Amino acid sequence: MDHFKYWIEAARLKTLPASLTPVFIASALAYYYNGFQLLVFLYCLAFAVLSQIGSNFANDYLDSKKGADTKERTGPRRLVSSGILSEKAMRIASILVLASAFLIGLNLIEYGGYGLLIVGITSLFFAWCYTGGPYPLAYNALGDIFVVLFFGLIAVCITFYVHTLGLNWLILLNALACGLFTNNLLVINNIRDFEEDMVSGKRTTIVLFGKSFGRNLIAISCLFAASTPIINALATHSFFPLLGIIPACICWMQIKNILSEESKESLYKLLKNTGLNVFLYGILVSLGFLLN
Repeated sequence: MDHFKYWIEAARLKTLPASLTPVFIASALAYYYNGFQLLVFLYCLAFAVLSQIGSNFANDYLDSKKGADTKERTGPRRLVSSGILSEKAMRIASILVLASAFLIGLNLIEYGGYGLLIVGITSLFFAWCYTGGPYPLAYNALGDIFVVLFFGLIAVCITFYVHTLGLNWLILLNALACGLFTNNLLVINNIRDFEEDMVSGKRTTIVLFGKSFGRNLIAISCLFAASTPIINALATHSFFPLLGIIPACICWMQIKNILSEESKESLYKLLKNTGLNVFLYGILVSLGFLLN
């Protein structure tokens, strides 16, 4: 039973809002356009969740292998670097989970065509290469671009496309807002781990450009996320989409926590709150479309 508990911990279930939110928003907008399909929603949800968990497993394994995670790290412990799970077990688990995501994703070909194979293979390839491969994205200041693309533009647009076989400017706007808002999780995480990343040679955008860059990026992301529901309301001629402003404003108000405090504990708390805000953003933006 304890062994199972460790795998649940390694899955980092608190990160799942990042993968759930794009599917919720895209599916809700597809519903607004009368294109929603239940099986598509379920397949996309399963693919997103398994891809996230597989990426988390790979991150645990690869960061330990590269020395970025050690027993002295702050924040939630990593199971491989803590010696609780072996590198071999975590490597096998990450491959199996990512392979399962790919197999589930194959079901979407029936709805969106064989071009989705390219999207699926690319998504899983970069899920591994985020911290693995000869040029890991997270170690070369490309993590933010990865999040905005794969947790925003690609995840939202592809989910919407499979539902409706089309795209429009409104889904592109919401996809970018989703990606930018979700990226706040990575920025706060990198601000918290600044010192450890400097020592291990992990070149995040915070290491390269400083903590003030991260704070400004969070502010811009919150502003964009708060503006998008207003445009949604205008585009759909309804007040319901304005619900999406709430979590963006809450996140904006919490920025002062990283402007005035930089303790590991306060940043970890802010990271948890931001995860909740991302999930709430997905729920309320989705409701804004569903209630029309």
